[in-house]
This record gives sequence, C-alpha cells and structure tokens, in this order.
Amino acid sequence: MRRKLAAGNWKMNGTRAALAEVDTLGAPKGPSEVLICPPATLIAAAAGRVDGIAVGGQDCHAAEKGAHTGDVSASMLADAGATHVILGHSERRADHGETDAAVRAKTEAAWAAGLVAIVCVGETLAQREAGETLDVIGAQLDGSVPDGATAATTVIAYEPVWAIGTGKVPTNDQIAEVHDAMRERLKNRFGAESDGMRLLYGGSVKGSNAAEIFAVSNVDGALVGGASLKAADFGPIVEALDAAS
Repeated sequence: MRRKLAAGNWKMNGTRAALAEVDTLGAPKGPSEVLICPPATLIAAAAGRVDGIAVGGQDCHAAEKGAHTGDVSASMLADAGATHVILGHSERRADHGETDAAVRAKTEAAWAAGLVAIVCVGETLAQREAGETLDVIGAQLDGSVPDGATAATTVIAYEPVWAIGTGKVPTNDQIAEVHDAMRERLKNRFGAESDGMRLLYGGSVKGSNAAEIFAVSNVDGALVGGASLKAADFGPIVEALDAAS
C-alpha cells in the first residue's frame, strides 16, 4: 500500500512571515504524508515547526561542495532539516536548461545525502497536440531516474507543463493514461520495487478538483504549486487526499 503524499511547492514565494500558514495548516490529521517545499532561505525555520509536516528543497546541485556560487548542495539541504527535494521541475528545465542527464546527477546526489528525490516529468502543449506525450514522458523517466531507484528514495511527479498555473487541467482519462503508462514503464525497469513508488499529479490542483483527480488510477497524491501557499487552499487538498487513502 502506497502512502499518499501531498507536496506543496512554494517556488520563489515567501518570507518568514509566510511560515504562519504552516502553523495554520497544523499537524496532519489523516493518513497522508504532508510535505512543504519553501524557498531555501526558509527550510531551517520550517523544519520541525509543525509535527508531522516534512520539509523539502526545490532543487540541489549535483556536487556535494565546490566553486558553485549561489547553488545549494543536497547535503546542505539535509543539514538544514530537509528530507526531500524536488528535481527536474519544468521551470528548472525551461529557465535553466536542465537536461535529463543533469536531473539524473542531481537525483544521485540527493540519494547520497539521504534525501527523497521527487523527480518531475511533463510535456508541453505542443508536444501533447503532436501526440508525443507518452514518448516524452517515457524518455524523461528513462533519462532522469537513475538505476537503483527504490520506493523509499524516489517519487515521480507528472506535471503537464501547459497546466501549471494556468487553471487548465487534463481530463481524468488523460491523467490516467499518463500515470498508468508511467507505472508500466517503471515496472518494466525496476520490477516489483516500482509497485511502491508514488506517482504524483501536479498542474492546477485545487480543493475543488482534488477529490476527482485523486480517484484517478495510479495517482498517489499531488505536487501543488500556488494552492499550497495558503493553508485555506492547501488544507482541502490534503483532506481530499486523506479521504482517498
């Protein structure tokens, strides 16, 4: 049985005052795992703030240390109190030119530091309209997830690029098609171990559509962007996930 996961990606939003939203959200009351990924400047302050809410980073460098001005290593995230890290988000791939190989190297670094890697994959609108979705997702999985991935170290997040922050959401059938295909591809590569790997959906998830999305085949939770910034918005998503558990 895979434990459901509600992960909030705050992106480049929030100062110390924003941590009051974590207090308002409060300790998880249901069976789902709750994770908040604030900016790196807030990780130490957020870690351990509310019992039961895990804290993660939004990116890490592939190297453990060195002359990489402005970057943060996986071991630094862990030292600050992080337990997870988001890797290969479409915004990193687009804004910073991150390749599958780069994401793979970062994932290996995350594992070495004892972090759970949340590896993101997703297609653009042009790729979907060209009928390339499953090929794109498959190639990203193959290239971004290193050999040796386990259910304990790796979470996969499917975020259709065209749905992030746009309010557009794929149909349930479209979500199911991708999640089922990802499960099958992971099974072919990792065997029985893949049965425990959690597959998250991300892309304009909100309280009003969460229950419907969580009822879709092979959706084990969500990677939530803007709706995770406020407890009033993120709380209903967590509640919907608890109800689906």
